Amino acid sequence: MSTRENATTFGRAKKALGQHFLHERGYIDRIVQAVDPRPGERLVEIGPGQGALTLPLLRRHGALTVIEFDRDLIAPLAAAAEGVGELAIVHRDVLAVDLTALAADGGPLRLVGNLPYNISSPILFHALDHATAIRDMHFMLQKEVVDRMGAAPGSKVYGRLSVMLQARCEVIPLFDVPPGAFRPPPKVDSAVVRLLPRPPQALGIDDPARFAAVVRAAFGQRRKTLRNALSGVCDAAAIAAAGVDPTSRAEQLAVADFVRLANISGPQ
Repeated sequence: MSTRENATTFGRAKKALGQHFLHERGYIDRIVQAVDPRPGERLVEIGPGQGALTLPLLRRHGALTVIEFDRDLIAPLAAAAEGVGELAIVHRDVLAVDLTALAADGGPLRLVGNLPYNISSPILFHALDHATAIRDMHFMLQKEVVDRMGAAPGSKVYGRLSVMLQARCEVIPLFDVPPGAFRPPPKVDSAVVRLLPRPPQALGIDDPARFAAVVRAAFGQRRKTLRNALSGVCDAAAIAAAGVDPTSRAEQLAVADFVRLANISGPQ
């Protein structure tokens, strides 16, 4: 099926849903190659859209589960997959899908997706909540989001997203994708990133909820010193006990610093 026929079959992208459909074959092939699915793995695609990645993954792997919110895409996806492979379609908002339960009936998930730009961060945090059920993730997002995900301390784009993701996953930016590879073309560059969840025993985080609260508070007022930004979470003595200067700012701290802060400020 040509890209023009495909667009006709599936209809136009919906701006309200942040849809930008990938159509450039070279980038599609690079993503499939990066995922490199193997027999027996549980592949799940978030937001299959018009099937640009879905069909090549099906041809390569033979079986795929997709999570799609737009009801107008369900029937065309099912029709396009006929004779290609075994396609299971979950018609729900991905934020309402229990990924851990989804993995329970087929093993750890390998997530793939061209994520809608308007809800990419919530999807990333949702995936983190189910990281123990996920083997890896290959996502396409705005390049600026991927830059934030992998940013180092001291960078202007280092922030809450950087710390939360790097604490739970190895973040590996793979390659950039220009606007012209999509229909309609977005106004920004995109990038593909690989996320490898760390084993739970390697995290060193005593209380994930408290860790999240400390990181959120620290970056919620990033111009303030930690002494002031964390005043409602932990005091200056606890900050110093964690080996952190209370007069420093959030963007100066490494992920390990936040882990120590959260652990030492919790119930002893």
